[in-house]
Amino acid sequence: MKKNIAQRVEEKIRPSVEGFGYELVDVEYVKEAGVYYLRVIIDHQNGIGLDECEKVSREINPILDEEDYIEDNYFLEVCSPGIDRVLKKDKEFSKYAGKTVEVKLYKNDEDLKTKQFEAELIGLDQDGMVVISIGDTEKKFDRKEIAQIRLAVVF
Repeated sequence: MKKNIAQRVEEKIRPSVEGFGYELVDVEYVKEAGVYYLRVIIDHQNGIGLDECEKVSREINPILDEEDYIEDNYFLEVCSPGIDRVLKKDKEFSKYAGKTVEVKLYKNDEDLKTKQFEAELIGLDQDGMVVISIGDTEKKFDRKEIAQIRLAVVF
């Protein structure tokens, strides 16, 4: 049900977000500490600041109120994915190929003897496996094995 809400919202607001020239990265409908949040994550090649988030919020709020298919009270949060963004969609794995990522697996990798490490993202193979490079070693992981993969903040 929650995923369905996020998908419906994404379909409804995408034209407005893209109309500003922004990328709609993700929509999440989550409950945190007993409070529901509708989180709209946007991006732009020049970055996203508070002004851009506010502009999108003002644009999509009436659209969401008009649809009114979210029964719970919720907070609308429009934000940037940040420099340590979580990678979820196929296009992000292509876009950020060659970048350093932080990988968290659900269980220890037999070869690496750890479940958390940094690596270079190669991308996705034709079977949808996540391909990474650690030193001279290339490894593939099924997305079901990965708890989270995000861009590493490199200084």
